[in-house]
Parts: sequence; structure tokens; C-alpha cells
Amino acid sequence: MHVSHLDGADAFVTLDGSTIRELAGRVSLPAANQSLAEATVPAGGATAEHYHVVSEELYFFTAGSGHLRVGDEHRDVGAGECVVIPPGAVHKLTNTGDAPLKLLCCCAPAYSNDDTVLTGG
Repeated sequence: MHVSHLDGADAFVTLDGSTIRELAGRVSLPAANQSLAEATVPAGGATAEHYHVVSEELYFFTAGSGHLRVGDEHRDVGAGECVVIPPGAVHKLTNTGDAPLKLLCCCAPAYSNDDTVLTGG
């Protein structure tokens, strides 16, 4: 059995500019087919517009408020909501609140910078 704890996870910045602490995946626990991380976007911040070639993402918001664009769809998001982002869908997350926007991000297959394509938008 492999167990991790959020307090022991080292933070790092992903290619899209968000700061994450991975709980399971290629960096932390040996999860072969998916990854789970807490991501934080600071107040006034945003991720770089990007997409993932093969990974499907789940965003589950735990704190704060923001605006998410997936393809041509726009939506305000906040704690308690979950969004599915399919592979190939261009997306960008903006923190519209005064506090950090926090979310759990699950990727299948596991997150990697090699699967992330920045679009410059």
C-alpha cells in the first residue's frame, strides 16, 4: 500500500504556470494510469492557455472562485463544482477572487509536461 499526505507533497510549477502538489502520479506515488494533485492559482492569476494531447482532466474546486474557458464555453466556477476537460480541449483557468483558487486535478493518463501544449492565448 502506498500512501501520501498533502502536507508532505513538494510544490512545483507545471508547464501551464499553476503550482501543484502531486498526491499520486509520476512525481509522487507509483500510480501508473492517472495522477491526482492539488493545484493553486493565486488571486489575480491565471494558467496559460493550453491543452493535453491524450490526458482527460477532472477539476474539482475546493476553495476560491474563478472563470474557466474550455473551447468556446465559458463558466464561473467555485468550491464544490467538478468539470471534465476532454483531451484536445483548449482551456484556461483564471482566479477572479481575492483568495487563492484551489482545486484537485485528476489526469488520466497521468500528468506530464510532454502531454501539455501551450497555445499562446
